[in-house]
Amino acid sequence: MIPAGTIDCDIHVVPPGMRALLPHLDPYWREHVERRGLERENFDTSAYPSGAPIAARPDWRLEGAPAGSSLAALQAHLLDPLRPAAAICNVIHGAQMVMSEDLSAALCRALNNWLAAEWLERDPRLRASIVVPVHSPDLAAEEIERLAPDRRFVQVLLLAMAEIPLGRRLMWPIYRAAEKHGLPIGIHAGSSFRHPPSAGGWGSFYLEDYVSYAQGFAAALNSLLAEGVFQKFPGLRVVLIESGVSWLPASLWRINKTWRGVRAEVPWLNRLPADLVRQHVRLTAQPFDAPPGARSLEVLLDQLGSDELLLFATDYPHWHWEREDGPLPAGLPPALVRKMTVENPLATYPRLAAG
Repeated sequence: MIPAGTIDCDIHVVPPGMRALLPHLDPYWREHVERRGLERENFDTSAYPSGAPIAARPDWRLEGAPAGSSLAALQAHLLDPLRPAAAICNVIHGAQMVMSEDLSAALCRALNNWLAAEWLERDPRLRASIVVPVHSPDLAAEEIERLAPDRRFVQVLLLAMAEIPLGRRLMWPIYRAAEKHGLPIGIHAGSSFRHPPSAGGWGSFYLEDYVSYAQGFAAALNSLLAEGVFQKFPGLRVVLIESGVSWLPASLWRINKTWRGVRAEVPWLNRLPADLVRQHVRLTAQPFDAPPGARSLEVLLDQLGSDELLLFATDYPHWHWEREDGPLPAGLPPALVRKMTVENPLATYPRLAAG
């Protein structure tokens, strides 16, 4: 089982439907949503069909409601049996994908208000990420400023694939506000589908979309590095959520190799990119896509080059583990288990360390 004091860095909660957000919308936007009939939609987004086995463990599904929409179920399924010291709620919702920047901002505000009222107020173990309208960085920064005084919000949530690469200067108001308030940027698997997830165009199947996320994370990381985000905001931390792990060593090797030949193009990038990643970037270890076998796992961990990169996560309610001894990946050294479950999360999330 997990050690005492463990921090679960990625659980998913969702509204049971858009109607649940109506009380948390300003009057104008409530009327706007109802006039357009948007309350009949659920604005749910998923990398796989909701009925697919991977979408939720069979014992974590709910009758007549989306998995992850019940606090009582979360407590019974996860919080009470595993007893984490804290768990960070990440809401993946269509609010971040809406074309209208104003409507997106209104829905993100409503989601955050709903999170605070319906989840954070009702269980002191829960923390949350701030959902922001990523396609309007100025409005996103305003939402960060609005919620920053609430210490239960410990992170800012973005999707890996947005309208523009995440490192572009247009995005910097988000990073400036996050650094100011000691909030890591959580980059979660997903796309706002302004562009094809694949460099080769639009795929035909969920399979293609899902597999493309590793490339999406690599592109987001390359953008943050090349644009100089970590030099501009030296206190910023970035957490890659549901990115997998095994893609990272090869990606770091390639950007290091290429940087040596073209570093005059990016004079602000004055250190090996891999060194910057090990300083500023963390990854949740669920799903943990390491190859089978103790030796392969040992090689992968050695290639990562740091025992500070990995963060424990269950990815509730998704079905990525069902081992009897709990959600930790098999074969991890005991010292690394302690690091990734307790020490690394506390170092990554200052608001958790402060209590």
